[in-house]
Amino acid sequence: MLPLNHRFLGTMPYEDCFQDMKAFVAGRTDKTRDEIWFVEHPPVFTQGMAGKPEHILVPGGIPVIQTDRGGQVTYHGPGQIVVYPLLDLSRRRLGVRRLVELLEKSVICLLEDYNIKAHGDRAAPGVYVGDAKIAALGLRVRKHSSYHGLSLNVDMALEPFSRINPCGYKGLKITSMNKLGITESIAVIQEQLHYHLCTTLNYRYAPQSHVA
Repeated sequence: MLPLNHRFLGTMPYEDCFQDMKAFVAGRTDKTRDEIWFVEHPPVFTQGMAGKPEHILVPGGIPVIQTDRGGQVTYHGPGQIVVYPLLDLSRRRLGVRRLVELLEKSVICLLEDYNIKAHGDRAAPGVYVGDAKIAALGLRVRKHSSYHGLSLNVDMALEPFSRINPCGYKGLKITSMNKLGITESIAVIQEQLHYHLCTTLNYRYAPQSHVA
């Protein structure tokens, strides 16, 4: 198992986290240890580099932030676990497609713990339960380092997704673990996802001591 820094950031504005990710990638060296960040964001729409304005329908009072990840528009808000894997892909000999598959697998394994059958989609990255999306993915690679990552809907308001075409798909159904009947706390689910990410990506797992 490879060493890894695990950071649990609580609730943090998207803009601040975005700037911190870019600074981490810009400052890392060949000796910098890989990190995975776990965070929740206040309500925000984020638009990827290829994002088209027509996919933002009625944002209302929720801010829209242009970012440098791949993909189109998505929503982040309370009750959603956002994971940022800051990994040296060259050192790990990982391609972007393989990283996407491993991130999807981590979420699929988590959902299997609750007897929820889920799958990925090579044409539209993310994790789906039936035809409803439960986790979104969007990455960027710079200096051989990945940043941005995945978001898992745990127990969040889904209405804001109706204000956009999620990930650029009109009428795409969105679901959450709570909507599927899972009532575990977000802290417990985050720790389970943390375990599956470490296992799937072959990093040393170090559990949080304060999970309740």
